[in-house]
Amino acid sequence: MQEHIYTIPVNEAFESCGGNCPFCMLFEELEETELDLILGASMMEPDIRKKTNEKGFCGKHYRRMFTMKNRLGMALTLESHLETLKKDLAPGGFLAKDASAKPIKNIAELEESCYVCERIEEKFSKMIATAVYLYHTEEEFRNKFNSASVICLPHYRRLLTCASSNLPKKVYANLFEDADKLVRGYLDTLKDDVSWFCRKFDYRFDDQPWGNSKDSVERSIRFLTGGTTENFNGTKRVKK
Repeated sequence: MQEHIYTIPVNEAFESCGGNCPFCMLFEELEETELDLILGASMMEPDIRKKTNEKGFCGKHYRRMFTMKNRLGMALTLESHLETLKKDLAPGGFLAKDASAKPIKNIAELEESCYVCERIEEKFSKMIATAVYLYHTEEEFRNKFNSASVICLPHYRRLLTCASSNLPKKVYANLFEDADKLVRGYLDTLKDDVSWFCRKFDYRFDDQPWGNSKDSVERSIRFLTGGTTENFNGTKRVKK
């Protein structure tokens, strides 16, 4: 397989995903990189600061930044963002028919805006498209794809949406069949594990082994919503 700079992270994710969704791994690497940048090298760049002043961050990324032990960097970002917010929330003026219209509109837009989310989405959508392209053009990647343990439900939807718009019908049908087999197989196993987890709380099954059911609740949440093992155990995955 001929490697290009845009295919390398996608290939690496499918090679090292283990029991995780490879797309979740890609997403979380992007997220970690963007958060490191915004509290580091990018923080004082005027064009970046202008964008963060306007867009702000979602609640999830505010909380993530707060735990990254760079309070000064976060405070400096907040200082200029709050100054911009003061202007954006100013009423329309005494001649305006509805003085509250501008603050309502701007707050609504801010609630849906996040600089980090937008940066991640721009790159992540291209990674999904790259996976679709590799599936179409590289047999070696198709083998990696079919060897994955799981694709979470949100990324399964996005994969099929992208593939349906970019692949010939026959190739899409093949991808759908392979992805469906992967997802349904994982779902069957997951359902059995969760059922056994529930039965283990019945005294009649005390002497029976847990099998693979002990982490079935965590795995179910990851499958339904996205995320990797580190979301639950707090450890950072080591890049290879």
